[in-house]
Amino acid sequence: MLALFTASCATLAVTSCSGGSGGTEAKASATKASEKSSPTASADPQAAAKKELLTTYSKFWAEQVKAYAKASDKGTDLEKYATTEALARSLGDLQSLNAADKTLRGTPKHDAKVTAMGLDKKLPDAEITDCLDVSEWKTVNKAGKELPAAKGVLKRYVTTASAEKWGSKWMITKVEQQRRSC
Repeated sequence: MLALFTASCATLAVTSCSGGSGGTEAKASATKASEKSSPTASADPQAAAKKELLTTYSKFWAEQVKAYAKASDKGTDLEKYATTEALARSLGDLQSLNAADKTLRGTPKHDAKVTAMGLDKKLPDAEITDCLDVSEWKTVNKAGKELPAAKGVLKRYVTTASAEKWGSKWMITKVEQQRRSC
């Protein structure tokens, strides 16, 4: 069963130094110069793309959790963030949950990082590695009773996700659970 994450955002710390001793005029001119030359996240295309990708990944998981909580994709925006294998897997999971009269309750946690990015390709792509913690995401039956997890099932495990940039937006194309803990 897929699990949720919480996207972690990277922050860019920018420091600028200005030298000189002088009055207010010199300080104002140094400030204007440093504002013009200070790098920002938008000036670094890879940093900006990573941030956009992690936002999409976060929204994908939020919609997936919403869908798994009711065993249906109706009323969710899952298709806005996932396609191909990732979407098919989510829809298959939902079908299985629905057929078994089960849902998932709670919110899993994650620690996602962009581990590969190919922005210079005709179809930009990327990979995310995530440590999912599903210990607080419980399977419940139709009556709302929590069902025990199968023995030996990992509660924290590595998941990898593939994404492609379609036009101006990232789409999650594949999500794979690794059989190793994190």
